[in-house]
Amino acid sequence: MSKHFPDIVWRGPSGEIISCFEKNKVMRENLIEIQQACQDALEDAILMGCDENQFRESLAELIASLVNPYPPLQS
Repeated sequence: MSKHFPDIVWRGPSGEIISCFEKNKVMRENLIEIQQACQDALEDAILMGCDENQFRESLAELIASLVNPYPPLQS
């Protein structure tokens, strides 16, 4: 499994580039951890006889259901 992600230019809500090295490092580490957790869960599902496509659809639904707990700032 590849743990390589292309360099992503993270942007704030207003389009400004997130240039802080530490913030970008945390984002990259988070993606690697998420990828590994999803890979492990996919392998478990397949080994237990679940349909791969159904599992992938379930992951997509899970991601779509995530809630932003931080309301947008009012200016």
